[in-house]
Amino acid sequence: MIDLHLIGIGSGDPDHLTRAAEAAMNAADVILLPRKRDAASDLIELRRSLCAAVLRGHTRVVEFDLPERGESDAYLDAVGDWHDAIAARWATEIASHLPNGGRLALLIWGDPSLYDSSLRIADRLRAGGMMLRVHVVPGITSLQALTAAHAIPLNTLAAPVVITTGRRLRAEGWPPTVDTLAVMLDGTCAFTSIDPLGVMIWWGAYLGLPSQALVAGPLADVSSTIVARRARLRAEQGWIMDTYLLRRSEGAA
Repeated sequence: MIDLHLIGIGSGDPDHLTRAAEAAMNAADVILLPRKRDAASDLIELRRSLCAAVLRGHTRVVEFDLPERGESDAYLDAVGDWHDAIAARWATEIASHLPNGGRLALLIWGDPSLYDSSLRIADRLRAGGMMLRVHVVPGITSLQALTAAHAIPLNTLAAPVVITTGRRLRAEGWPPTVDTLAVMLDGTCAFTSIDPLGVMIWWGAYLGLPSQALVAGPLADVSSTIVARRARLRAEQGWIMDTYLLRRSEGAA
């Protein structure tokens, strides 16, 4: 039996770890750290630093190469194939490092419940016959880090919030029944595709890290600033993680 612990680590800042996260990391027999082949070396370095700061016992830290997602116009099909490949890689690492079962941990950016696929990948392992128990340790999400950095509430009084992606915002526009949108996974600055009249934006990149960058203001005034700053930061760092909140005033179309 494999006890799989999916541990939310927030933005990678050790101060974002809960006591439960630290306990789960130290109780694990093995922690798997994924390596990406692109320029995002800071991501693996942050995970390494967390392990160095937190681990006190005999937990083994094992790194593996994360499969790359294929390029395809059929986005969901490409993601599904990618998740299959990741599940197969997890299975290989488990067979190699925990052949007789044990406690396995993965460090998940933010929280496993919010725009992360580790739970779906674990379901693939169980569907394939692996004896697997899944445990989740919640972490600080990027939305929590964003609203904290800007010192704003996520929602207006008694009002709903829609959490969506940049891809859906660009393709479908602003949902008509809500005034607040939280947008994630936006690599193309989809906020430039909407009418900025009466819209405020709160944007943040590298939230919670020393390189944190923030911009806020009327979308019409700061849109081009965010686009330029995002491009510059990505060129300087080699990677970027950002998110933003959009809110339109009452009566804005």
